[in-house]
Amino acid sequence: MKEKLNIAMLGHKRIPSREGGIEIVVEELSTRMVQHGHQVTCYNRGGHHVGGKEFDTDKLNEYKGIRLKQVFTINKKGLAAMTASFFSAILAAFGNYDVVHFHAEGPCVMLWLPKLCGKRCIATIHGLDHQRAKWGKLASAYIMLGEKCAVKYADEMIVLSEGVKSYFETNYGRKTKYISNGVNKPIIRAANLIKKYYGLEKNGYFLFLARLVPEKGAQYLIEAFRQVQTDKKLVIAGGASDTEDYLALLKKMAKGDERIIFTGFVQGEILDELYSNAYVYVLPSDLEGMPLSLLEAMSYGNCCLVSSIPECTEVVEDKAMIFKKCEVEDLKDKIQRLCEIPQIVVKYKSEAADFVVVKYCWDDVTEKTLDLYQKKHS
Repeated sequence: MKEKLNIAMLGHKRIPSREGGIEIVVEELSTRMVQHGHQVTCYNRGGHHVGGKEFDTDKLNEYKGIRLKQVFTINKKGLAAMTASFFSAILAAFGNYDVVHFHAEGPCVMLWLPKLCGKRCIATIHGLDHQRAKWGKLASAYIMLGEKCAVKYADEMIVLSEGVKSYFETNYGRKTKYISNGVNKPIIRAANLIKKYYGLEKNGYFLFLARLVPEKGAQYLIEAFRQVQTDKKLVIAGGASDTEDYLALLKKMAKGDERIIFTGFVQGEILDELYSNAYVYVLPSDLEGMPLSLLEAMSYGNCCLVSSIPECTEVVEDKAMIFKKCEVEDLKDKIQRLCEIPQIVVKYKSEAADFVVVKYCWDDVTEKTLDLYQKKHS
């Protein structure tokens, strides 16, 4: 029987939450690790939900067997993640843990401390965060420091794509372990709430569902969609993440086109319904780690249209349509083609769900992660 571990998770905002992909990863891993008999503590950030105060929930001390601890957080742009991960790392360093698992590059600035205290330290690089457009020079420099600390001090580093794996090998000579994200088989729902609130019908809209940050490429999508001849709508679903100016820009770009709908942050049944009834899911990203929203969209049996970055194309293989990254004209042409030739959409819809649910299984991801936790030092 494998050793039962006491595990700390940090670097996420909070669980349970869908504020970003990291939060989903931490919850999916932690719940399964608890089911395996391990003890897991997640250090949650303080402050408000990124979707707005209306999405705040009661503070929990336990969730599905996971211990939850809220840490001191300065709830301001650029400081929330930094302060929360700083205090989480201190608590983890002096706690009774076998493994401390850091998520994302920035929090890894403090990875050396639990390592110094004898903990086995794992870092998951969810993406090259210093490249994200929302960060200024100081924040980007801090994130780069986290990247270097992870390279130097982490016992093991997990990456989510072959491109990022190659990045660390080329730039640092650092070996990493590729472990993908996973996805669950979803419940397909009829278009009830989304018809009531947004006037949406099954197969009546293109869906963009992600955090509204520049690297997700919603600006390309809006510019392209405005040129498309179709009665279908474009749904932009997601909340800002320290990017209110960018959200204002998107709304300004969409002004005058009544086909474009902004829902804000969504979760629960409305989220399920949006995925379940989309004509096409579009992810025009410039930068990704491993997009959970894309895995989810495919699991619902969606035809997907994605940018040509490796982090997207490695996921979809030949089961989705691809356009040239950043090229609005090509994106417009591909959307128009999908509107005019529904047989293409039907083909991709028929292939997506079975492919992605089999290939990306959370149980397998959890087993591989636990094996890495218990791997002996070489």
